[in-house]
Amino acid sequence: MPAACESVLEDIEDIVSAEDLKPHDRQFVRKNVIPKVRKRNSHKNVQTDDEPPSDSIIPGVQKIWIRTWGCSHNNSDGEYMAGQLAAYGYTITDNSAEADLWLLNSCTVKNPAEDHFRNSIKKAQEGKKKVVLAGCVPQAQPRQEYLKGLSIIGVQQIDRVVEVVEETIKGHSVRLLGQKKDNGKRLGGARLDLPKIRKNPLIEIISINTGCLNACTYCKTKHARGDLASYPVEELVDRAKQSFQEGVCEIWLTSEDTGAYGRDIGTDLPTLLWKLVEVIPEGAMLRLGMTNPPYILEHLEEMAKILNHPRVYAFLHIPVQSASDSVLMDMKREYCVADFKQVVDFLKEKVPGITIATDIICGFPGETDEDFQETMKLVELYRFPSLFINQFYPRPGTPAAKMPQVPAAVKKQRTKDLSQLFHSYNPYDHKVGERQRVLVTEESFDSNYYVAHNPFYEQILVPKDPLLMGKMVEVNIYEAGKHFMKGQPVSDARVHTASITRPLAKGEVSGLTEEFRRAPQNGTNWKAQPSAEIPVKTRLGSWMALQFPWQQEGGGLKILSVSLALLAVLVMFYYGGMKTEL
Repeated sequence: MPAACESVLEDIEDIVSAEDLKPHDRQFVRKNVIPKVRKRNSHKNVQTDDEPPSDSIIPGVQKIWIRTWGCSHNNSDGEYMAGQLAAYGYTITDNSAEADLWLLNSCTVKNPAEDHFRNSIKKAQEGKKKVVLAGCVPQAQPRQEYLKGLSIIGVQQIDRVVEVVEETIKGHSVRLLGQKKDNGKRLGGARLDLPKIRKNPLIEIISINTGCLNACTYCKTKHARGDLASYPVEELVDRAKQSFQEGVCEIWLTSEDTGAYGRDIGTDLPTLLWKLVEVIPEGAMLRLGMTNPPYILEHLEEMAKILNHPRVYAFLHIPVQSASDSVLMDMKREYCVADFKQVVDFLKEKVPGITIATDIICGFPGETDEDFQETMKLVELYRFPSLFINQFYPRPGTPAAKMPQVPAAVKKQRTKDLSQLFHSYNPYDHKVGERQRVLVTEESFDSNYYVAHNPFYEQILVPKDPLLMGKMVEVNIYEAGKHFMKGQPVSDARVHTASITRPLAKGEVSGLTEEFRRAPQNGTNWKAQPSAEIPVKTRLGSWMALQFPWQQEGGGLKILSVSLALLAVLVMFYYGGMKTEL
């Protein structure tokens, strides 16, 4: 077989015949597959171990390193891709140097994030690594020169990552960028019941919808994620239930705009949230993701009630971006500063102690000194404890990139001025001496503490006692910093455990169905039973359907050029290079 095949495959199904073993078949007869011992000359070492030869390209035996940039939605996608690959048999490694393939999951929000992505591709190529690209950058601009010839998995196609990785390992360049639809209606994306490896076994990230209703002039993500497409309430509730059964104690709801949830399917965010709080066990918490002001205004009363619920963090991320109405109009944000203030003022009154996080862009095209000063006044007024300050970067292909730009030096100075204002106040000093209930879920970056959050999702550092991890405990606050507080556990306080179920081990695959769990043990030649099997025409003229058990639909991966010789080599590889004991 050639070392590399430059053809771009757009239908993987086209290179296999109906008689060939499918990937899901090979997954569950793996224990019965015995590689033939290679005959070697007597003067050479004889391979006697059970491992495949070092130059093997048997899919499923390689090590894969996954790198994700960007938002929690992207991180959730990365966890799903890792889970599917591990379920198929690939080894997910934290060591990029030892990996055979790099899966790079990109973010397109800012230029620096894309620069890191591009540099990682170059480093992978220099290291002779196979590469698969994912995320918003290749989805939005797949024809960029530096992506040429590389395999791409689209943001709505992550349930087919095993196929793309498998073909890339073989030396093919494949791309899956299609949109999932049902009767012409765009779906929210891949199914929620995919296998997953959670980065933190205690935290489940659930994407409640993909895309948004806005058309912000600076945003590149819309080019990748598209218009709003929401998951049904029952599917989201089922995913939450499964997470708690696997020892999760904290759920994050995420999307490009959680506030817009349900508008495309005849429901709304409060309806979803009330259903979710019904299944949250004692000792577990729910955190809401970012919502834009227009879509929460009409639900303020209900949202205040939900944010006061004891198992929901009194926390909301509401990006304002600018305190100038003229700038907001140029951004096409579809709200005014008064709308933002109405939301914040109402929630602060009805949800005492609530944490409001916000985003601000410095130096948007056309922003005057007066506009910027209005933004400074807004921050001074509310003294946001969590403020994401972003210097404007023109993203190629967006309307804002074509507008007259604010000089770089001015953007830099405004970013500096706003940062200085933010660091001029300490939001937690008055909380020293308080007794607070916190949920411990993570380890600090410096590994010196465990990280917990109080009911307002404020960060509390606690001692590294393994007995605290995953537990809800009471602490006395004895110190406060700009971004955190430190707490000492109270010895006589009750400790809550969110679930009697042991959390999954780090790296353990979540969401494996009973069929997945049984098949490898019982030795049967397991056959997938997909929910919607879609036939695909092969190049040989026969009809077949190639699906993994967790896939929702077939897709479009069309061969641009694959010869009959390649097909013959593949058949010889599977039937000549391996013996299957049935």
